[in-house]
Amino acid sequence: MITVNESARDEVLKLLSADEHPEGSFVRVGVKGGGCSGLLYEMTFDHDMKEGDEVFENNGVKVVVDRKSYLYLIGTELQFSGGLNGKGFQFYNPNANRTCGCGESFSL
Repeated sequence: MITVNESARDEVLKLLSADEHPEGSFVRVGVKGGGCSGLLYEMTFDHDMKEGDEVFENNGVKVVVDRKSYLYLIGTELQFSGGLNGKGFQFYNPNANRTCGCGESFSL
């Protein structure tokens, strides 16, 4: 399962309503090759389900991930930081052995 903490939930709901996304839009997360640690996190808003998608509802947010990416993201928590040291969504992945300094890439 992929979980969403309260600060991430609040920001996702705010963005979904402010950016005029179509009815039924959700957060799509994934993993692709790249970054200084080998794998990069991806996060977008989407409204089209694809074959093989895994679907989770957590803390009032629908999260969708493709089957391949899910293997890397099992147990990950999506968080949001609005502090002085940076603002944005962050992935806390218990499967990552190494992460880069900016937190956008990881390796297993």
